[in-house]
Amino acid sequence: MRFLHAIIMSIHTKEDTKMSNQILWDCHMHSSFSADSDTSMEDMIHEAIRQNLSGICFTEHLDPDYPPTPDNETFELDLAAYRETLFSLQEKYRSKLNVHFGIELGLQPHLADSLNELLKTMPFDFVIGSSHVVHGYDPYYGVFFENREESACYREYFESILENLNAFSGMDVYGHIDYIVRYGPNQNREYSYERYQDILDEILRTVIDKNLGIELNTGGFHYGLGEPNPCRAVIRRYRELGGEIITVGADAHAPDKIAYDFDKAAAILAESGFKYYTVFQNRKPEFIKL
Repeated sequence: MRFLHAIIMSIHTKEDTKMSNQILWDCHMHSSFSADSDTSMEDMIHEAIRQNLSGICFTEHLDPDYPPTPDNETFELDLAAYRETLFSLQEKYRSKLNVHFGIELGLQPHLADSLNELLKTMPFDFVIGSSHVVHGYDPYYGVFFENREESACYREYFESILENLNAFSGMDVYGHIDYIVRYGPNQNREYSYERYQDILDEILRTVIDKNLGIELNTGGFHYGLGEPNPCRAVIRRYRELGGEIITVGADAHAPDKIAYDFDKAAAILAESGFKYYTVFQNRKPEFIKL
């Protein structure tokens, strides 16, 4: 398996001078290169340095064939400008912060070929594949839930993840697997791993069989869920099934959300049986001890 050939890293540089059991890399964040952020990359970098992080990875949104929305939002990405700006800032802040080049791809099965071609053209460090659009609808917008049972909507979302996994394996991790609970009418009040165990287990087994990973996304905490995405039980089950690759990101779109509740993330990983978290560089996983 791919990760067995990776170097297990303790990162004996900055990490050795800091407290143990901390997560010092935020590997999911956005800047104004993403349609839903107004913050400059440099402002995000300044905050990461202020927090004494070791590194960050920008994962700007690219959602091809994104459906029409009430606010006319699109998730296109100027890849050339993004790459140029990131590499310039990467060099500028090299002595203070590791800055990695990533992307968050909005997956849909019919996009598989074009996404594979795209990934051949860009030297990304890290690729997140995420489900934002479910059969033509983004659950962010309430129309997806109109006149439907919430549980049916949630199950359809998880089924769409399996459809994406069956069509495309070009990502490094699958992003915020239960993203939909952020926006459901009851959010996660009636949601649990146990309620959807059959399909969630199938997702996790498929991820593992494809030598991919998942992320612990602390965005769920700043959405008021009291849980990361996916929830603790899913993360624990992933480890029980043999999952090893797990990255950590706050899904920050503004500086105040960088490394959000990472103390909780470290505790959840430890409680789930992980002794490390994962950072990708040049599309290869590096395992950093908690």
